[in-house]
Amino acid sequence: MSPTPPARRLRLGLPRRVFSQVLLMQVAIAAGVAVLATGLFLAPLSDQLDDQAMRRALAIAQTTAQQPGLAEEVRDTPPSPNGPVQREAERIRKATKAEYVVVMDWRGVRWSHTDPKQIGGIVSTDPGQALAGKEVMEIDSGTLGRSARGKVPLRDSDGTVVGAVSVGIAYDSVRARLIHAIPGLLAYAGGALAVGALAAWLISRRVQRQTRDLAFSDIASLLSEREAMLHGIREGVVALDRTGRIRLVNDEAQRLLGIGDAVVGRSPDEALGAGRTADVLAGRVAGTDLLTVRGQRVLVANRMPTDDGGAVATLRDRTELEQLGRELDSTRGLIDALRAQDHEHANRMHTLLGLLELEMYDDAVEFVGEVVGDHRATAEQVTERIEDPLLAALLVGKATVAAERGVALWVSDRTRLPDRLIDPQGLVTVVGNLVDNALDAVAGKPHARVEVELRAEGRTAILRVRDTGPGIPPEHRELIFTEGWSTKKPPAHRERGIGLSLVRRLAERQGGSATVGEAHGGGAEFTVVLPEALAQPGPEPALTVPSAPQTVKEES
Repeated sequence: MSPTPPARRLRLGLPRRVFSQVLLMQVAIAAGVAVLATGLFLAPLSDQLDDQAMRRALAIAQTTAQQPGLAEEVRDTPPSPNGPVQREAERIRKATKAEYVVVMDWRGVRWSHTDPKQIGGIVSTDPGQALAGKEVMEIDSGTLGRSARGKVPLRDSDGTVVGAVSVGIAYDSVRARLIHAIPGLLAYAGGALAVGALAAWLISRRVQRQTRDLAFSDIASLLSEREAMLHGIREGVVALDRTGRIRLVNDEAQRLLGIGDAVVGRSPDEALGAGRTADVLAGRVAGTDLLTVRGQRVLVANRMPTDDGGAVATLRDRTELEQLGRELDSTRGLIDALRAQDHEHANRMHTLLGLLELEMYDDAVEFVGEVVGDHRATAEQVTERIEDPLLAALLVGKATVAAERGVALWVSDRTRLPDRLIDPQGLVTVVGNLVDNALDAVAGKPHARVEVELRAEGRTAILRVRDTGPGIPPEHRELIFTEGWSTKKPPAHRERGIGLSLVRRLAERQGGSATVGEAHGGGAEFTVVLPEALAQPGPEPALTVPSAPQTVKEES
């Protein structure tokens, strides 16, 4: 038998869902605010009611003391339950609903009271301040209990104090007013709490939709996983807000774009400068797998809008893939050239064999000399004018490929390039791209010709590549240097529209330029100027002059 599962422990505490926690906290805050507001209102209300009762008692006492003849009657007549002072005081008490109206002489002897038996006796509280000419407001206890009191001096026509008037308001009535106000306050507080709870529920429902009903721990885990994923993947990620400003850029994107964390909060134009990369990130260029060049890197960008009006762009580095694609194209060209040469070599060997069998030895020797001389002349022509071995080898190989494609590749007579290049690989990339584009432009056309001119002017290298193709219309002469722009169908293994963009960027990185114009006689002429592409020439080695041989005399 399986063991009895342990009883589930009752867990007390806050709910896990964001919706429930936000609702609970907001209701608690609303209830706390309602209770606090009610308490803050009730606390001074009691003092306000006491003050109002004392002022009312004082006002009644002042009115009583102003009654005509009251002071003379207190001075000239004895105290009596049926006297005029008692009758006047009782009239005022009943009219104002005061608890008592007591009139006393300068000794503190009562001349009026709600209980006629108390008339003629001494008042229970000290009337000293009132008899001294001061008005008094107080809460005190006397023979009739606790009351709010007002005492004023009683003056005759000469202004002499002959007594005092004391009026009391029952304190129970003040407390009753306070208790009577509490239900109304609680009703208002309850209404405010209900409105606050409803608003809290609506806000919590909105939070629930926006957080997809997740718990705070789930949100924290998602944020941690997002940070680890964004900074761990080998793909650049750039997030933009609804205003088009960068709000996140991961480590790989910083590396690919050559930027830092300081770009957060800026627009792509401010962070990267004007160009295709900024246009792609900002969404001004639409499409998928968009090619862009940043520095020496070829990037593939995709941009996806988000629900909040922003966007997320991903970047992949295709530099190595593009290089491999170009190497593959070059390798295929060389293979085709070698295949053609193999076929041509077989034909030449058959021709040579026929000449030997016919015993035409002189013709055979002449035939072999012409064949070898053509190839040797081409190689010698290149190496004599271009001393850098990488460029010389590139042009010799391109000449072979051009011959196979029916194109004449010539090195201009003005070509002179010493072996002092600082970055031969960069110049190889520039020459290779321009020659490949020229061969593509003239392939299949009669009398196809491509001419390469490479010369040095001080430390500046100047490259010109001319072809006899259709040329480039003036309106396209700047577009062709834009990454991703091409009129040719791309091969299966790579994209078009990258080579000329790389050429211009390599030239501009060295402070130079890359332009295109019309060649003499038609076609296109590309010109690339690379300042400081060559190193300073070193001092020429000093020539050593051999010493003259000494002559030896013969002794006679």
